[in-house]
Amino acid sequence: MQIKETTNKGLKRAYQVTIAAKDIAARIESEVKKIAPQVKMPGFRPGKVPANLVKKMHGEQLHAQTINDVIRESVDKLMRDKELRPAMQPKIDLGAGYEEGKDAELSVELEVLPKVEVPSLDGLKLEKLVVPVSEDAVTEAILGIAGQNKSYKDAPKTKKAADGDQLIIDFTGSVDGVEFEGGKAEGAPLVLGSGQFIPGFEEQLTGVKTGDEKTITVTFPEDYPAENLKGKEAQFAITVQQVKVETETKVDEDFAKSLGLESLEQLQGLLRGQLEQQTAGLTRTQMKRQLLDTLAAGHDFEVPEGMVNAEFEQIWAQLQQEAAREEDPAAALKEIEAEKDDYRSIAERRVRLGLLLSEIGQANGVQVTAQEMSMLIQQAAQQYRPEDRERFVQYVQQEPMAAAQLRAPLYEDKVVDFLFDKAEVTEREVNQEELEAAIEAEETTPAKAAPKKKAAAKKAPAKKAEPKKAEAKAEKKPAAKKEPAKKAAPAKKAAAKPVAEKKPAAKKAPAKKAAAKK
Repeated sequence: MQIKETTNKGLKRAYQVTIAAKDIAARIESEVKKIAPQVKMPGFRPGKVPANLVKKMHGEQLHAQTINDVIRESVDKLMRDKELRPAMQPKIDLGAGYEEGKDAELSVELEVLPKVEVPSLDGLKLEKLVVPVSEDAVTEAILGIAGQNKSYKDAPKTKKAADGDQLIIDFTGSVDGVEFEGGKAEGAPLVLGSGQFIPGFEEQLTGVKTGDEKTITVTFPEDYPAENLKGKEAQFAITVQQVKVETETKVDEDFAKSLGLESLEQLQGLLRGQLEQQTAGLTRTQMKRQLLDTLAAGHDFEVPEGMVNAEFEQIWAQLQQEAAREEDPAAALKEIEAEKDDYRSIAERRVRLGLLLSEIGQANGVQVTAQEMSMLIQQAAQQYRPEDRERFVQYVQQEPMAAAQLRAPLYEDKVVDFLFDKAEVTEREVNQEELEAAIEAEETTPAKAAPKKKAAAKKAPAKKAEPKKAEAKAEKKPAAKKEPAKKAAPAKKAAAKPVAEKKPAAKKAPAKKAAAKK
């Protein structure tokens, strides 16, 4: 194999690799000898088929496989001999004029990872903004749960139902006089104005009283989950068992027990812990952005253009999706187009920081364990249909790039945690609004000491919401992107029952789940 370097400019490299025809032919002959004992042919005993006939039968297939193997081995040897660290998959091209019996001329183009000087961690200083959880915040959280777990009492029989009242009803639905599956219930609770049932259902029950019987007519939406009911007109025979009115929920021991807890004190403790966890997450975000700004300010090395392009394309696709959901998609797209250079700078910053964090981690022995990787794979598999999960797991295990993409965010977080431990951290007590304001300022303000190139990379136009989202997500995803795994389509959810277009009003849930909505 002969290697000739044709490009060496910045991080770009290109080589011409020549594989001699005699070497390819020798490999093919070797493969013929390997498979000959297994070849069967009429007129010959097993294993006695002449090599020239074996080659005639399987020559084309053997040649194609050999060329693939030789190319792969040659490129691997090139990377080892030249000590190359490719930033992304090299571009390999076998000239169109190649024919069997000729030398194979390969062109190999790639970008290499830059040599990054691992910074000294001495003198690294960070400020940690801490938000203490007040009793008022805990009380507010409890009242929020109480508001989600409303209670009702029987109203007088003369009471006419209005929005906010709860009805306990029996109903039977039919289309063209024929009852349909899922269209019948007894003792079903319905809060008027909740939008729980299909359009037109609740509105026609306004004004009913306990004991009333009424038949209403509604039309199922065209996008209704049940195919047999889409767009159909239906009749519902309804009996009102009881009209109920909302009562004030008392936050006491009984309320806590109704949520499955032992005491009000336990509820308060759970909520306090959740609030502390929420503020701790914001504190970490604020500290991480400080850290990244500090690192960005001190490092301005060249980054692979291909990695920046891949990162930018991901940002741009996300922004286009968000713009398409705006009231005026055309105006939103025009707005982000005007800031395209800013987003490319953000992509470059992400790549640079990702490479820097990777070098710091490798130099300091930061690792993702096999157990952590296994947990990551299992967690990621949960987003797929049950029948596709095992296939996803196998894919990640067999594809190094997919595994690297899955591993990268956790590795980055572990490096960040390592740096937090090394830094001199001072704490300052603030309230929630001050913490959020600090994060907001860091999203839109370049680091003071950053070089001009870095300032551009950090700066996202403050007046737009999209750049903030793009910059914030840079901290959750690795800068160095790999080819994503091809995901299986997620499982379709079971169709809703024919009457309720939305899920029924939530039942009283354990405090932990309810509080999470705050």
